[in-house]
Amino acid sequence: MPIPNASRRLFTASLLLGAAVAAMAARPANAENASYQFSPVNQYGIELTAQYWNPIIDYVSKKAGVQLRLKIGRTSADTTAYVLANEVDFVFTNHLFSPERDKLGWRTVARRNTPPIHSQILVLEDSPIKSLEQLADQSVVFPGPEALVAYKYSYAQLLNRKIPVHVGFSGNHDGAFAQLVSGKAQAVGANSQLGDGWSRREGRKLRVLWQSEALHDLALMVSKNVPDNHLHAVQRAFVEMGGDPEGRKILATASELVKLPPSTAFVISTGSEYAAYRSFYQTAPASLR
Repeated sequence: MPIPNASRRLFTASLLLGAAVAAMAARPANAENASYQFSPVNQYGIELTAQYWNPIIDYVSKKAGVQLRLKIGRTSADTTAYVLANEVDFVFTNHLFSPERDKLGWRTVARRNTPPIHSQILVLEDSPIKSLEQLADQSVVFPGPEALVAYKYSYAQLLNRKIPVHVGFSGNHDGAFAQLVSGKAQAVGANSQLGDGWSRREGRKLRVLWQSEALHDLALMVSKNVPDNHLHAVQRAFVEMGGDPEGRKILATASELVKLPPSTAFVISTGSEYAAYRSFYQTAPASLR
């Protein structure tokens, strides 16, 4: 039996509406209706942190169709406080691998493909201090109390060896090295990647008194509150950035700013690479867990 004209028009309209709904579900929401806060930990000063990340997240926002906005605090501890207060949605950090913070539901989606990093305790090359034991009763500065690699790993080493030091916090690595150069501190606890970068930027050589096992670079993580379609769109944009000429150029320029290898890019991560971070908390001094 032929379909009446009115019914045919209604049937056609239903098909078009269904197709439109399906198309909207298949693509990520655009920047007009999806906006998220992105907080990388303060590894550098605020200005350099913004110079590094803003071009990257502008590119990712454009490619993913999901707007990311940079949100950083005055110090690394302030930035982590935003995360713990549920004020941000995407983070670049290693501050979320303790047993308690694992329960918050953050998911690891990517990391940078940089060489392994190490926790280190450093002095200037011309310092008379040549062993950890010589740091007894001296001032040692760290980026902040949340810094897993730069503070918790390195200070745990001092505690385990029963070497008493005067602990100071500077807010980020650049601040710690400024205190070292000024003589306010005799040593710094640092992430080797940041120590190497500072040394190359400033033309100052450092002496390593101690360093940890090899560890992976920080993780790109997403809150459990971000819908999967937005998560995957942002993950894909980060990971595909290194294969796109425009993205590769942005990454190379950003890497040169902080003296990372020019080929630095983002790769997919499931979080399994961070088992060493989680293991640290099982044996760390109680005050650092």
